[in-house]
Amino acid sequence: MNNGAGRRINGGAEEDDDEDDVNGDLDAWERTYTDERSWESLQEDESGMLRPIDNQALYHSQYRRRLRSLLSTAARIQKGLIRYLYIVIDLSRAASEMDFRPSRIAVIAKHVETFIREFFYQNPLSQVGIVTIKDGVAHCLTDIGGSPESHINALMKKLECSGDSSLQNALDLVDGYLNQIPSYGHREVLILYSALSTCDPGDIMDTIQKCRKSKIRCSVIGLAAEMFICKHLCQETGGTYSVALDESHFKELILEHAPPPPAIAEFAVANLIKMGFPQRAAEGSISICSCHKEAKVGAGYTCPRCKARACELPTECCVCGLTLVSSPHLARSYHHLFPIAPFDEVTSSHLNNPNCKLQRNCFGCQQSLLDPGNKPGPAVVCPKCKWYFCLDCDIYIHESLHNCPGCDSLRHS
Repeated sequence: MNNGAGRRINGGAEEDDDEDDVNGDLDAWERTYTDERSWESLQEDESGMLRPIDNQALYHSQYRRRLRSLLSTAARIQKGLIRYLYIVIDLSRAASEMDFRPSRIAVIAKHVETFIREFFYQNPLSQVGIVTIKDGVAHCLTDIGGSPESHINALMKKLECSGDSSLQNALDLVDGYLNQIPSYGHREVLILYSALSTCDPGDIMDTIQKCRKSKIRCSVIGLAAEMFICKHLCQETGGTYSVALDESHFKELILEHAPPPPAIAEFAVANLIKMGFPQRAAEGSISICSCHKEAKVGAGYTCPRCKARACELPTECCVCGLTLVSSPHLARSYHHLFPIAPFDEVTSSHLNNPNCKLQRNCFGCQQSLLDPGNKPGPAVVCPKCKWYFCLDCDIYIHESLHNCPGCDSLRHS
């Protein structure tokens, strides 16, 4: 009996060791976070049985809902394609709270990196700068510019949190920088706010009115509870205010600011902008960079007006002030002016109609639209050319390609 009990005890210990090996790469809080709320990955079907959620179909339905909401108001609306955006990040002690795993600032840094890359992909003519708030003081972390890597590298080195937050100091600092940009640029501020208060040296209402007169659009994403002053700031300046519920919601909220927003009527003044298309210098050439005021070896861009060298595009020539861009930047900005219409979902009644001749393959990727049981799977149809597409091609066409292959094939035939 004793030997049997010993074997059972040892057997149980071996099983525990196996479980520890499986989860050995995870910390204790990570294992807890992985296991909790597991019931949310199940849903009830028509027969009352529980089955895993189809994450792809759920993501696609959310994507199409967001696409419709964006395009329903996008027709015939002027948008600012040349944007000057400052990202204000709250680095007060509230940003170190751990209600977002592992902490608020870790989640913010992760998704700000994603946002910056997506912002420059969708707005190649625009520029970004980063401002941080720490110990009640606003600091300019990076000057406004068009290099995503320089912004991301600078942010990852300055993630320490301490002190209180001051919304007024941040707005005053940003207002001073944005007042120097050209009048044709759209001035925007995106504030990622973690604190529940603001410690200001003066009347913040005066600062809000100053931002409004300077035509600065201020938007706020809160990581705590809703604050009146943040909501009032967004209402006065024409921005949006939202509070993140969790990490996925925060990612969705911040990425909504990547596409250019509709221009405010009183700010939307049409201007002709003089631009230069610089030539790329030879790889082995040595010249003095006008941006950094130092000699550099390697490829750069030569201003067509004053022949000064610039490191990156888009930018403004530091010598003559000419806006320097490349032709691909203009081409990638074109789709915001004429967005492709959302595709219509193919309803189940349409699929089950025996008189309807259903296309068996996606027009984009040529993959079959039938499920393993030869039943029609989820699909969408272009309202103009009537070609059918799978869900993956629908997302790719609207997010990356920005042209319908079916309509283009009919246009060229």
